[in-house]
Amino acid sequence: MTNSSPSRRPSLFPAFFAVALAAGGLLLGTHGALAAEVAHGGAPHLDGRMLSAVWVVPFAGILLSIALFPLLAPVMWHHHFGKISAVWALAFLVPFAATFGPELATYELLHTVLLEYIPFIVLLTALFTVAGGVRVTGSLVGTPLANTVGLALGTVLASLMGTTGASMLLIRPMLRANEHRRDKVHTMVFFIFLVSNVGGSLTPLGDPPLFLGFLKGVDFFWPTVHLFAPMAFLSVLLLLIYFVLDVVLHTRDPGKHPLIEGVHEREPIRIEGSVNLLLLVAIVGAVLLSGVWHPGIGVTLYHVTVQLETIVSNLLLLGITGLSLALTSKQSRRMNGFSWGPILEVAKLFAAIFLTIIPAIAILKAGTDGALGAIISAVNEGGKPNPAAYFWATGILSSFLDNAPTYLIFFNTAGGDAKVLMTDLSLTLTAISAGAVFMGANSYIGNAPNFMVKAIAEERGVAMPSFFGYMAWSCGILVPLLGLTTLVFFV
Repeated sequence: MTNSSPSRRPSLFPAFFAVALAAGGLLLGTHGALAAEVAHGGAPHLDGRMLSAVWVVPFAGILLSIALFPLLAPVMWHHHFGKISAVWALAFLVPFAATFGPELATYELLHTVLLEYIPFIVLLTALFTVAGGVRVTGSLVGTPLANTVGLALGTVLASLMGTTGASMLLIRPMLRANEHRRDKVHTMVFFIFLVSNVGGSLTPLGDPPLFLGFLKGVDFFWPTVHLFAPMAFLSVLLLLIYFVLDVVLHTRDPGKHPLIEGVHEREPIRIEGSVNLLLLVAIVGAVLLSGVWHPGIGVTLYHVTVQLETIVSNLLLLGITGLSLALTSKQSRRMNGFSWGPILEVAKLFAAIFLTIIPAIAILKAGTDGALGAIISAVNEGGKPNPAAYFWATGILSSFLDNAPTYLIFFNTAGGDAKVLMTDLSLTLTAISAGAVFMGANSYIGNAPNFMVKAIAEERGVAMPSFFGYMAWSCGILVPLLGLTTLVFFV
């Protein structure tokens, strides 16, 4: 029941604070007339060189809201997170339109919604729906060995069907296998580390940054050859640490499971809704189609052109989603714990994230001339790229920003020539690729499946760590291993 007392209502103070700061950008040297240039084709253009860092405040606001509200005001967050997200989105959009004009604001809004957010949420919904129709029945017992094997399998599958596809396919069986265990949080955290991130580093299908690299001319199997060693090194270390930790926790409290207690005999493993496995393959095909088929025509709305391949891909994904719903038993989905809550949560939060991230990406695209130019300058030494610096710069930004454009920014900073990057600068490209993929695991928002796993686990009763609580896990376990990876491969 929603508490309607004044103390439970979301405060508008953060929004007014962000608006005031954004408006203050005018006094800090941000000039709309200079930032909102017009390109040759007549489309408005946002010049990141003219943006001060104050424009990143709404983006920081939505991140802090995700981090703090569940801790400080969990009831209010549960009932009003969509409204709070909308407040931060408006805290960026309204001052932006007032400063740079409605034309540029409309263009940036449509560009983000049509070319980034809609394809993102359509793909995520398709994977969520299709994978949610696969139900594994039989005797699933989350012993340390079984859990470790499951994580290893998910790590391998992530490069074949993408981190999101593998995560959505395996998260429910993993939760079901461990529902008798008292300690489950560590399994979910390592699941995010391995299945939702590190495992997707071997093919362009694994993670969006590598897919963008493929579109830029990087050979399809180049990541398989060059990222296999660092990926295997990091994955094996994570799996070993997980196994030891799970053995300790399992010894303290193995949990009461009917099979363990001898109440039931072991039942063979079966898969219900197996047609969804074919639909997962169809999803991969629809995504590949948008990358390899370029008819050169599209639909333009206020200077924003949506290419035909994107439209067709999205329609195919929606069709696959509908087929999954039609062909899968409702009872099977219900028994699988399927509901629309997690995807709705991600849709609302990431709508605000996609909008408020606009100025941050524009500033980064400005390179050394932007407000974050020091980061771009730091990756080169004496005019030559420093692979270790590229690894950490790409990774740290990918931990909180969209890792796909971050990959492209440093790809172009390193020269942008795929042939050169694949040969003479292969170590640099390896560092950029690994940083973008591996370090998406550093925070819940580093990669889309992270938040999906969190939402599904919480819906199944697992008390997942807070935003900062999760980062305590990543900083305590993953970051030191990334440092060791740097010493072994990038120094």
